[in-house]
Amino acid sequence: MSSNTVAETVSSLMPRAKEELAALVAFASVADFDQFPRSESVGAAEWIATALRAEGFQDVDLLDTPDGTQSVYGYLPGPEGARTVLLYAHYDVQPPLDEAGWDSPPFELTERDGRWYGRGAADCKGGVLMHLLALRALKADGGVPVHVKVIAEGSEEQGTGGLERYAEQHPELLAADTIVIGDAGNFRVGLPTVTSTLRGMTLVRVKVDTLEGNLHSGQFGGAAPDALAALIRVLDSLRAEDGSTTVDGLAADSRWEGLEYDEEQFRRDARVLDGVELIGSGPVADRLWARPAVTVLGIDCPPVVGATPSVHASARALVSLRVPPGVDAAEATKLLQAHLEARTPWGARVGVEQVGQGQPFRADTTSPAYQAMADAMAVAYPGQEMQYAGQGGSIPLCNTLAALYPQAEILLIGLSEPEAQIHAVNESVSPEELERLSVAEALFLRNYAAS
Repeated sequence: MSSNTVAETVSSLMPRAKEELAALVAFASVADFDQFPRSESVGAAEWIATALRAEGFQDVDLLDTPDGTQSVYGYLPGPEGARTVLLYAHYDVQPPLDEAGWDSPPFELTERDGRWYGRGAADCKGGVLMHLLALRALKADGGVPVHVKVIAEGSEEQGTGGLERYAEQHPELLAADTIVIGDAGNFRVGLPTVTSTLRGMTLVRVKVDTLEGNLHSGQFGGAAPDALAALIRVLDSLRAEDGSTTVDGLAADSRWEGLEYDEEQFRRDARVLDGVELIGSGPVADRLWARPAVTVLGIDCPPVVGATPSVHASARALVSLRVPPGVDAAEATKLLQAHLEARTPWGARVGVEQVGQGQPFRADTTSPAYQAMADAMAVAYPGQEMQYAGQGGSIPLCNTLAALYPQAEILLIGLSEPEAQIHAVNESVSPEELERLSVAEALFLRNYAAS
């Protein structure tokens, strides 16, 4: 089978892929069942299971994982004696945030300016379609030359670790020679990229209490300790004057060795407003991929509309800390907790509760699978060589799989390039990237089988 045949087959399948992605995006599969119906996630899982069965997968099952969600598993046997490749994606998505901020309904795939818009189009329902397209292209001429396992996770965005714990309890299920994680993205559209490092993450809730109940700010303000003001002060202590992260005892001066990120390009990718400075110091790649980064994800406090003139008795925040490779996430959690407790002013009572945690990841880019992927991407992206980049986000499952299968090679590719605006309003996927990466994955499987 020639690379031209693969490319032609994938191209011919793109209209069908668009219809299928539209069907999958239509499920509001946010794995937070206090906000979104569980039936939406179940529907998405069943859709994937049906698609796998239609492609000849065996042992297709909806796995009930310990966090109360489902992951979809299937096995496609290849030739006797062939290697086994695990293909990963996730079907759960982030909430749509402000639906009024979307230019089209978030759960309705909409084509606009050459891109397909919808929540999960790139992260990571598009990854499910990428795997299906690659396998269909191989089946169309000659067959799939390896054993294939597919796992589609149902709670990756929540960080609740259901699939990780399930894999630890059933270590034989996902065993493979190579694992392709379809949840990363090219450095920019048209530049083939594998992600070689991931930052880990710890997530904590911090609660500050100062009074038995709220007080009138006119009668008591000025002497009564305000819990919201105390929380603001302790959160501000997590950043230096230039905005860089400062957690007591946590190193923040590491350097990134690899693809650099032009500052002006980053400003455009991040849509930074004119006149607003970037935070931190040093090269952008250092800040994104080699150093810790703290983000306050939410604060419980009264909204402006309807607020009363009160000194607040309690306040709470959700804080995320991304940690780079080389830093243990558990140790970073301890340092963050100690920092929050030590920096809370006025003797206010403070409690810190860990909500989630994932270790950072560093791939072995010298493995044979990386050469097979480099050769495949050179064909799928003519004139371009495969690049290595880091990713600031976390995929905790990577470390679980690396620990369970230390001999397995792990590659991270995907559709979440900067223009995709994943996790934000108006998330989108480039159909050209979907097509090229599907070709690349198909050619990779063929190259890897022959290596």
